[in-house]
Amino acid sequence: MLVLHDVTLVDGTRADVTVEDGTIAAVAAPGAAPPPPGATVVDLAGHVLLTAAVEPHAHLDKAFLAERVHNPTGDLLGAIEAMVAARPTLTVEDTVERAERAARLMAANGFTAVRTHADTTLDQGLRSVEALVEVRRRVADVIDVEVVALTGWPVVGPEGDACKGLLRDALAAGADVVGGCPHLDVATRPATEVYLEIAAEFGVAVDLHTDETLDPRIAGLADLADLVLRTGFPHPVTASHCVSLGMQPLDQQRATAEKVAEAGISVITLPATNLYLQGREHAQATPRGLTAVKVLREAGVNVAAGGDNLQDPFNPMGRACPFETAALSVLAAHLQPNEAWAAVTTCAAAATARPARSIAPGEPADLIAVTAGSVREAIATGAPRRRVWRRGVELTAG
Repeated sequence: MLVLHDVTLVDGTRADVTVEDGTIAAVAAPGAAPPPPGATVVDLAGHVLLTAAVEPHAHLDKAFLAERVHNPTGDLLGAIEAMVAARPTLTVEDTVERAERAARLMAANGFTAVRTHADTTLDQGLRSVEALVEVRRRVADVIDVEVVALTGWPVVGPEGDACKGLLRDALAAGADVVGGCPHLDVATRPATEVYLEIAAEFGVAVDLHTDETLDPRIAGLADLADLVLRTGFPHPVTASHCVSLGMQPLDQQRATAEKVAEAGISVITLPATNLYLQGREHAQATPRGLTAVKVLREAGVNVAAGGDNLQDPFNPMGRACPFETAALSVLAAHLQPNEAWAAVTTCAAAATARPARSIAPGEPADLIAVTAGSVREAIATGAPRRRVWRRGVELTAG
């Protein structure tokens, strides 16, 4: 039995949190009851206690490639071309090593789960899927890993048969979710239809890279919402990036947001990578490159925030840290600190079809303790000293 003594909770109250068999057994006022005999007591006065975070969008197969694979233009096309050129050097073994290192870093930083996309292209084949399925097995004791088959293009028409076949092979090989980039295909709406049809065939969720461009004419998110509503697609749907929405007129943003809310689609904003990749062609008044977070939230859409790329050609920075993503969400998306923390915890869980967690009896003891007096302070300081528990077992002691 474990007693986390005198912690500060999100609402500012202080408590003793008792953990037994990996589950929160009790939450009571500090010192309200003596600790049970034999219990381990950890004094956490001056610490805020938080539920562990969920990373809703990562690319573990590309992690830590920044020194080896360069993107001289710094934009999305440059990153894609750099990865294509580097494919022959990326073995399954190399990918496993880097991805496992990234997953364990995420766990130590306070993530309890990560959804990672795996490049599933004709030149890459199933190497990334095979590597990430192996990493999922290796790190299961510290973090849950969900694998999205990030399909290449085209998938439309007879020319798309090879990519569609590879996607089916990826799902058979252990990928959990259908992914792809319909806005890069020959036609966005037909490509989206293909992804939904294959996901329905396998009975799995869909998480699409949607409208990752500042071109306001691209409206794949609206197409996705229309198709989900028209077909009654029965599985969870997530749209990541949705950058062009932020460049569209307000009335168009609101109309799309209302459809997205009606369709029950979650949206993931990815401030780190999109701030890096987007807007380089704008000489003045560089746009932020984020989706229309405020409008989506006002419409009732679940909006999560993710870290996306980790030190690779798409983003040479990144710490695999929920506090970093939360801070960028405050600064770039104008979320309040508590909203930003929800974006990397409860909203991120919902976007990946995981149950929301809280610090309450019966909940899993997946927890982070940070030397701070509030969530805002924890985000502002970057939580340089933190302690992380996975099902009641401590992973880090900061």
